[in-house]
Amino acid sequence: MPGSRRGSESALTEIKLKKGESVEKALRRLKKKIDREGILKEVRNHRHYEKPSERRRRKMKMARFSAMLSARYADL
Repeated sequence: MPGSRRGSESALTEIKLKKGESVEKALRRLKKKIDREGILKEVRNHRHYEKPSERRRRKMKMARFSAMLSARYADL
């Protein structure tokens, strides 16, 4: 397919300005929505190439950390 990129979303993140809403408040809503969707995190991850072995190592480290947290707070 011409113009298509592997793994990219076709829909852009957008918000509609509510009646009487200030631009600053709408911008805050947009920033929250972008943060929830993880767009900035994905952009930062694509700043440089990450080898598959590095990606596996990073994911294993995150899994160990979350397992440690869930084990720590399991009996609370």
